[in-house]
Formats: sequence, structure tokens, C-alpha cells
Amino acid sequence: MKRMDVREEIEDTLHEECGVFGIYDLDGNDVASSIYYGLFALQHRGQESSGIAVSDTDGPKGKVCLHKGMGLVNEVFTQEELEGLKGNIGIGHVRYSTAGSSTRENAQPLVLNYIKGTLGLAHNGNLINALELRRELEQTGAIFQTTIDSEVIAYHIARERVNTHSVEEATKKAMMKIKGAYSLIVMSPRKLIGARDPFGFKPLCIGKRDNAYILASETCALDTVNAEFVRDVEPGEIVTITDKGISSDKSLCLPREKEARCVFEYIYFARPDSMIDGVSVYHSRIMAGKYLAMDTPVEADVVVGVPESGNAAALGYSLQSGIPYGTAFVRNGYVGRTFIKPKQSNRESSVRVKLNVLKEAVNGKRVIMIDDSIVRGTTSGRIVKMLREAGATEVHVRIASPEFLSECYFGTDIPSREQLIAHNRTVEEICQVIGADTLGYLKKDRLSEMVNGLPICTGCFDGNYPMEPPKEDIRGEYQK
Repeated sequence: MKRMDVREEIEDTLHEECGVFGIYDLDGNDVASSIYYGLFALQHRGQESSGIAVSDTDGPKGKVCLHKGMGLVNEVFTQEELEGLKGNIGIGHVRYSTAGSSTRENAQPLVLNYIKGTLGLAHNGNLINALELRRELEQTGAIFQTTIDSEVIAYHIARERVNTHSVEEATKKAMMKIKGAYSLIVMSPRKLIGARDPFGFKPLCIGKRDNAYILASETCALDTVNAEFVRDVEPGEIVTITDKGISSDKSLCLPREKEARCVFEYIYFARPDSMIDGVSVYHSRIMAGKYLAMDTPVEADVVVGVPESGNAAALGYSLQSGIPYGTAFVRNGYVGRTFIKPKQSNRESSVRVKLNVLKEAVNGKRVIMIDDSIVRGTTSGRIVKMLREAGATEVHVRIASPEFLSECYFGTDIPSREQLIAHNRTVEEICQVIGADTLGYLKKDRLSEMVNGLPICTGCFDGNYPMEPPKEDIRGEYQK
């Protein structure tokens, strides 16, 4: 069973693995500043480390400028460092670790020097056969510099490239070996390649600004750099950007009904101003709230959301029920999702560091509190307690997702099922544990409606994974 670290005990919330961004400016303009701002827009996807790698397609072949480090984007990069990153093609990455220690060595992008030149890679997701592939490579003499599965992907692409005519063909052959969730941006000296796993777990989209093509985890990053959204990379598709434009290979795409997007992109991970596979994240959250109001109604005076991902669902609940929407929480904007208290004994106050209750908004009122999920239940219990201490006469909790019953092996940091509050507990028992008056979850059959019928993965809710899960707990092998 995965060891629970201090951060996980404090946070008791979901984490995504990372965000990726790439750009190829065909006019030869430097792209580092655009990557910087693109990563800023994706900062919610990871706050542990960030990095940028750039190259000049007209310069010395194989020369890559790389800078990465631990911390937020604005902590890792200074103006001088950005100005030193010269090149018209580049990739960027922000990271939260679900596999591999939180160290600078594991920060991305990864840049490999090999017989064909250089290869840069930024990866979002989690492989389920990473250990098997890693051991095979180690048996043939491979020496790894990191403990992340992204390096396994990079090695396989590099090895395949030795015997293929192009890096996109090498990427395709590597994709035939790796299993799991991944959106990749690969940079070679003259090409930028985007690839998405055949199930489509993780998002990846294409944008264009003037004569530059962009690949990004979310459309909000395109908006930030004033780029036009072109389309999403389809599950299983490989797109190649060269000085001749963009081309596509869809030979690895699955039938639509077999696709399995991570529904938590819509519930929690993605920014509400993003569109993923043609569906508005904001609209999905509004609909989740409306479904909660339809399926689990309750009389109350005010509906409030737990910031930030609970706000849109709370508005949806209010619109459907007619109960006024209110703001009950003030969030400390300087505390990221990976906030760590220096002493575990002080963690009782960690929620209060991030959130404070507006007493005027809840005092003497029956409150409906909307949140995106309940993982272990400790955070939910503390927030309910805070509302009561602020004078709420009743606290009715509604959750914009079904109960977590199983682990996730595809990049969402859901702990072992024994640590999940819903494991072996009824909804009524969970309600008692968190101290609420009533508790209601989103019904599982509402998920597909919420995303306009897109095929989704429901493994963490029912144990039905789109592919056979690993026999060993890959999430704990290289954990911190």
C-alpha cells in the first residue's frame, strides 16, 4: 500500500500530474516568453516544478537551451533566464508528482542526447507498464537519471528513432509499447510532435498564432498567449509540426466507444475557462450542480461552493433549485494545492490557512455546501466544522462527483482504497464522519450527461478500468 506522506495527509484532495505546452514559430521568433505565459495558465495542473527547453531550427542541430527547477513558474524563471533561452521551437512543463520523487532531477522537460541528435519531451499522465519497460531497458544497459515514467517514454522514442526514418514514426512505435495515460509533446531539432494515448485520458489541443503552431494541455493556455484554437488532438492521434505545416497520423485511434477520458478534467482539474474535446468545463460543472439539485434536493437558505472547483457547481445548484447563491469562503491566493506545513502537529490549521469563512454569509442560515469530491474526508469534516463555528444552523454537503471506491492508475493521485472514506461506508456513515446534516453525491449515470455523452473512465468510482490494471501498485514504487 502506498505510504501516505505529510502533504497528502494535509491536503486530502485530488492532484493532477502536470501540464504541457509547446510552440514552433515558423517565422523564427523566440518562443521562451510564450511558453512562460502558457505555463502560467497551466500552473493549476502542477506547482512542484517547471521547466522550458528551446532550440533554434536554423541554428546548430542538436543545441538545446534548458532551464528547470523546483517551484512555481515565476519562482523558477527570471527575466534574464528567459532572455537567455533563444530559439523558435520549444516545450514547457509544470509538474505535480504522482510517480517519482519531487526533486529537480524529475522536473521536466527531459532532454536526451543520443546518436540521432537531441530529443526533448514533456509528458502528462501515468503509465501502467512503466516498471516493466524500465526493467527491460535496464537489462540492456540503460542508465536512468530520474525515477519518472516520462524518461521511459523518452528512451523508447530515442531507441526506435535509431531504426526509423522519422521521430514521429519512432513516437508511434513507442506508443505501441507503452500503456496508460499520456499526452506528449516531443521536440526534435526540426519538428514538434504532439501525441495523445488511444483512450484520450489526458487532454491536448492545437492552437495557432500568426505563423506559429502551439500544443497545450488546455485551451486556456492558448487564450493567454493570444492564440486561436484550431482543434483537439484526437485520442490515439499523432500530429507533426514542421516548416511545411501540420500533418496527422490517426492509425492508433480506437473506436469512439472505447475511448475513456478522465472525467475529473471536467469536475476538478481543468480551468473552468477551458474547452476539452468540444465540451466546456464551466458548463459541465454547472450541469453537475443542476443534477445534484434535481437528485438530492434539500431546503436551505444559501448555496455556497468550496473554492475554486466547487463554485460553478454551486451556481448550477442554485439556478436549478432557486436557492440563493452566496460566497461563504475567502481563499488565500498565495497558497497552492501543494501547501505543506512545516510540522505535522500543526496540520489542523492547514485548512484555515487556505480558507476562511465569511461569517455574515452563513450566520443563522441553513447552508448547502458544494465541493468537487471527498477523498479521505478530513478536509470536508474541517470545513463543515468551520461553517458551524461561523453560525450555520445546518450544513448540507453535496459532492459534484460520485463516491471514490477505487484507486486510479492513470495520473490522478487517488490513494489506496483502504484510505478512501467511502470504502466500506454508506453515504449515511460518511455523513456522520464529516459532521454534516445531510450528504449527497452526484449519481454515476449523470457523468456522461455532464460531458455531453463523451466516453469517460469511471474506474475510480466502480473499479471498471478501460484496460487491465497493473498487478503491482505502480503508484508507490518510486514515490517520495
